[in-house]
Amino acid sequence: MKRGSLVAGVALLALGWLVSALGLGMVGHMAGHMIAVAIAAPLLAWGMIGTRYDLALRAPQLVHPLAMSLVELAVVWGWHLPAMRALADTQLAWLAVEQLSFLAAGVLLWAAVLGAGGDRRVGGIGALLLTSMHMTLLGALIGLAPRPLYPMMAMHGGFAGLGPVEDQQLGGVVMLVIGGASYLLGALAMLGGLIRQEARA
Repeated sequence: MKRGSLVAGVALLALGWLVSALGLGMVGHMAGHMIAVAIAAPLLAWGMIGTRYDLALRAPQLVHPLAMSLVELAVVWGWHLPAMRALADTQLAWLAVEQLSFLAAGVLLWAAVLGAGGDRRVGGIGALLLTSMHMTLLGALIGLAPRPLYPMMAMHGGFAGLGPVEDQQLGGVVMLVIGGASYLLGALAMLGGLIRQEARA
């Protein structure tokens, strides 16, 4: 099962990077990133649990759920600053750094959360809820902005012929729906498991 999770994670990661690289405007950019951090990353982290690649097992003090949620917050918000977005949109090397940092932050967070046991499980639930909230907030801010925030992306044309503002609005919706939902559902699943465990005790 874990090997299947790794294979699915790698396939989805490749799909996310492909979608992001196709020049489909803000919608493609957001869809690619959300596939990588909110869908592929948990599959990759699950596939690594209990192996020598399990980062939470190898460095439990460093790969802590709340700490990793703050790392992901910094990475996600940092790369959506207009100046950083312009770097990634105009230079291939910076685009690679952006994509790899999204992947690393996502895998580290999910590894910390999925590997959390005992008292750390509550921290894992909190980390996922925090991530769900900041993904939703950033998606809403991008989607509700009255003007294009990323001029280079607007120059390349929007998804399916959308104008720059409409493309950005739809991109924000993609972020808050996929990003917000993935982490919220993860938190609820962990909370349900914790409640069942307490009920059996």
